[in-house]
Amino acid sequence: MKPRALVFDLFGDHLRYHGGVARTQALIELLDVFGVGEPTARIALARMRREGWFDTRREGRQVAYTLSEKAWRLLDEGRTRIFQRAVGAWDGQWRMVIYAVSEQDRAERERLRGTLSWLGFGPLATATWVSPHERLDEVERALPGTSARLDLLTCRSRDRATDLDMVERCWDLKALGRDYQDLVDRLQTLPPPAGLAALPGRDALRLRIELVSAYRHIPFRDPDLPAELLPEDWPGHRAHELFLAAHEALNEPADAFVTAVLARHAS
Repeated sequence: MKPRALVFDLFGDHLRYHGGVARTQALIELLDVFGVGEPTARIALARMRREGWFDTRREGRQVAYTLSEKAWRLLDEGRTRIFQRAVGAWDGQWRMVIYAVSEQDRAERERLRGTLSWLGFGPLATATWVSPHERLDEVERALPGTSARLDLLTCRSRDRATDLDMVERCWDLKALGRDYQDLVDRLQTLPPPAGLAALPGRDALRLRIELVSAYRHIPFRDPDLPAELLPEDWPGHRAHELFLAAHEALNEPADAFVTAVLARHAS
């Protein structure tokens, strides 16, 4: 796990619930849990501050790192993708985004594709992306001031066979399913929730963040398709259940450890 990703995961899973602020020495001690030395930790924190993820202020001899508005927004979006799943039956409608952007504006084209992928859309064609979820308003909110022309449509295919063909063209469910099954296999080797809750705080924090790191990359590739569009033996649901159970079981000892570290460096 890279120091930058660890900092985001620590803030996203724990520090955001302690006001979104932590002093330098507390962050260094928390990163040490994962084998990140002090020089590397300071470099990572300074770089993330320059990139606008943190605001800083002096508190006596120490510097306090506070999440910026940009960072809060990213953590909120990331938590939604990781922990929430669509529920209810599919209405059978596809939401389609067709965009046109200047050939010279490569950066904007990449931003469009990255945003649509983040929101769970898949590329049906080069400039045509679809999702079974009602997220067209989210597309507009995520792309303010874009130079691209966007056509946002709601439509239906001719039949279920066409729907399934569209899914196959837009997403590699076979590869995603294999990754989910690998995660299921790993999660099933963990102690039961009672055993996880009894771990020492330092060990609980390390395992909790490791699980988040291992899991969070998968939902960002997963369009969270409704059951009507998934294989019957889809392992994603089981992986999500096991992850949530382990994550919750580790919360109390891990957060107690984080609270103690913050208190130790509060003065």
